[in-house]
Amino acid sequence: MVKPDVQKNDVVVEVEGLSKTFNGVAAVEGVSFRIHRGEIVGLLGPNGAGKTTIIQMLLGVLTPTAGTVRLFGLDVHRHRESVLGRVNFSSTYVSLPYSLTVTENLRVFARLYRLPHPEARIRELLQRFELEPTAHQLVRGLSSGQLTRLCLAKALLNRPEVLFLDEPTASLDPDMAEKTRRLLRDVRAQEHTAILYTSHNMREMEQMCDRILFLHRGRIIAAGTPREVLSAYGEEDLEALFLRIARGGSRVEAS
Repeated sequence: MVKPDVQKNDVVVEVEGLSKTFNGVAAVEGVSFRIHRGEIVGLLGPNGAGKTTIIQMLLGVLTPTAGTVRLFGLDVHRHRESVLGRVNFSSTYVSLPYSLTVTENLRVFARLYRLPHPEARIRELLQRFELEPTAHQLVRGLSSGQLTRLCLAKALLNRPEVLFLDEPTASLDPDMAEKTRRLLRDVRAQEHTAILYTSHNMREMEQMCDRILFLHRGRIIAAGTPREVLSAYGEEDLEALFLRIARGGSRVEAS
């Protein structure tokens, strides 16, 4: 995958020694990584590996038990308001206000991000995600795929410099999933947006990601380009590696 021409030292996400414990059980333990402007990084691992917990700490929703999170060189918890204005988030598992229409939802979030004259941007995103027929429909009546597309439209409203995507195509049909991947690649290329991406679609991860971070039991056990990680474990594709790690427990090691 060809990345846009950006400075290698242009770090927008910096995580050091990040840990989170719930009732004495470590969900995330000693995780460190960096993401550069214009880079797509995949966060990969079985259910319960700590992916969503990490994203919630990056957004400041959860307070780490230990470690630091810096976005644009700023500590997330000390500078939360200024930092979050430059990022956005989408997840299949997050609900939007059901009593508002599709357009009303986007207008509310545009206000939260203090976007000047947001109507043109809203129309653009409704068109790009093929949501124009539902523009005046209440969110409670949308299908799961339409809700996913609305969440993605919301996530792009403020033209974020960093985008966190948790299973962004999980509810989409193959046609819309491919269109979404193409749109995200365009956004990265045109605006140098950094993207942290989780998915259980291994082919998608190989297609989308410049680097992957493979989590197992709250720790990063492999990091690098998809090709580098596969070579380290002697596997031909990410699905085979995923199954090997998910089923192998603590016995799985790189070749």
